[in-house]
Amino acid sequence: MHRFALTLLPLLLLPVVLVSQTPPPPGHGPALESTSAGEEGRTRARDMGIEVGIFPPGAANAITDVEGVRVGQVTLREGERVNTGVTAILPHGGDLFRERAPAAIHVANGFGKLLGITQVRELGELETPILLTCTLCVWQAADAMTEWLLRQDGMEDVRSINPVVGETNDGGLNDIRSRPITPEVVWEALEGARPGPVEEGSVGAGTGTRAFGWKGGIGTSSRVLPGTLGGWTVGVLVQSNYGGILSIAGAPVGQELGRYSFRGDVEPNGEEEEGSIMIVVATDAPLSDRNLERLASRAVMGLARTGSFMSNGSGDYVIAFSTATEVRRRTGQDRLRTEELPNAAASALFQAVVESTEEAIYNSLLMATTVTGMGSTAEALPLDEVREVLRRYNMIDP
Repeated sequence: MHRFALTLLPLLLLPVVLVSQTPPPPGHGPALESTSAGEEGRTRARDMGIEVGIFPPGAANAITDVEGVRVGQVTLREGERVNTGVTAILPHGGDLFRERAPAAIHVANGFGKLLGITQVRELGELETPILLTCTLCVWQAADAMTEWLLRQDGMEDVRSINPVVGETNDGGLNDIRSRPITPEVVWEALEGARPGPVEEGSVGAGTGTRAFGWKGGIGTSSRVLPGTLGGWTVGVLVQSNYGGILSIAGAPVGQELGRYSFRGDVEPNGEEEEGSIMIVVATDAPLSDRNLERLASRAVMGLARTGSFMSNGSGDYVIAFSTATEVRRRTGQDRLRTEELPNAAASALFQAVVESTEEAIYNSLLMATTVTGMGSTAEALPLDEVREVLRRYNMIDP
């Protein structure tokens, strides 16, 4: 057995955190105490006074504000050697394999290992949850999710599954070559998925990530359109692990704090610019896969606002799906009867996804805590210094 396999005994011994508030089912070990980045004095963007855009957020300001969407996370830590995890996004609470959600994937820069991309592009639908993890653990995660799905009721005759697994490389803080993600870790993330608030920062698939030279991680945000624009909700979750020149609400935070890409070419002690980001977009608006691809492409505009330039070594992917029952693809039907929004109704959704993506990335940084691993330390973004920069540029109240 792999030495990180989470049998009952290792669950009691290893410092593994299950970020879920629902107990796992029998046979999968005891419920573990969850930890929040907020316990170490971190704060979300809105709590700092940063309000991105014009549309209001949902109740949790998270991807789970889209009805039916659930998120589960498992964080793996062992001393200063293992810092990684899994984040699972479930589009709806039904049988996703037989009630498939229309979906699309937009590739802004393709330096990555996004598994399942070709079938989603070909068919325009999701038949599995979405998993995020570390680069060299993509294949274990996919295999574990496939096994989990095959065990579900009604799946006895299934002979083909398209698992969708995204990644970023956390090898700077994590012993990525040990490939510590086991099937039990993936199953815990899937079975512990829940609606409501989502843990952010150095948790789940964001445990060992970096962004803009600081600690990155998991972040999420949402927007609710007014009734005159349909009242639809858009939610975004990100796994940030990329470089650039950090800008928050238009303020040049990275430059002011002296940490940004290419600094070494103009000043001593430059920062690396490589890295990646996974962006997952959910909406309850009834969109076809074609308009979901258009929605996904707009998320990149929110990414750009934070200071990313999508470097050569950056894998920048957006996965978008609709939870609306009107557009689900039910297997076995002779005809698919759908009711979708026209093109002209998409503009407000585009604005909402730009705002949600930008704020989700800020949350991934602001909520992240300092992590040390593999002889390196990724420092948390210094909140007091960020506040000072934002005040100086009149981005928040004095």
